[in-house]
Amino acid sequence: MATILRDLSYRYQWFYDSVSRLAALSVGGEKRFRQLALEGLTIQPDMEVLDLCCGSGQATRFLVARSQHVTGLDASPFSIARARRNVPQATYIEAFAEAMPFSDQSFDLVHTSTALHEMEPTQLQRILQEVHRVLRSGGYFTLVDFHVPTNPIVVPGLYLFLGLFETETAWQLLKTNLAEALQAVGFELTRQTLYAGGSLQVLQARKG
Repeated sequence: MATILRDLSYRYQWFYDSVSRLAALSVGGEKRFRQLALEGLTIQPDMEVLDLCCGSGQATRFLVARSQHVTGLDASPFSIARARRNVPQATYIEAFAEAMPFSDQSFDLVHTSTALHEMEPTQLQRILQEVHRVLRSGGYFTLVDFHVPTNPIVVPGLYLFLGLFETETAWQLLKTNLAEALQAVGFELTRQTLYAGGSLQVLQARKG
């Protein structure tokens, strides 16, 4: 069930951006947060890149600085309209992540930032399969999302944030081993790093 604060964060971009910037301080600021999952990867200008569940283009603007062929996909027409205004250099598609309108092996890189916690378990499984399908051999799937804290000090803050801004699916993600889920659909896990007392996870996975 959505909270009032969650509804406000989607309705007003200034509110969402303010909350995002505040939360990103735990990893050194929003600029670093939006690129955490890309660290260590070489993205060439001619690579085909998909920003999956792109929202209003918060991560898209960093992707277009590296590649000339960035596509943003989101199921929300409201978010897509915002993203077009915020980052006009990318191409945008309104579609569901679990049923992407792309041919097999269309992309060299698929990236998603704090979006998988929005999905029901069956959706999540289908999305991982779809990402594997649309990636080319040797391509990478990069993501950042919530994780069960390893430092008990950050537990109250994370749980308060989830209670104010997220739905039951975020709590379900905390019980999900994303690394194992990626490997189950055929990915080779190449990086798994925890940040902010373990409350954030960065995963990089390669399609063989």
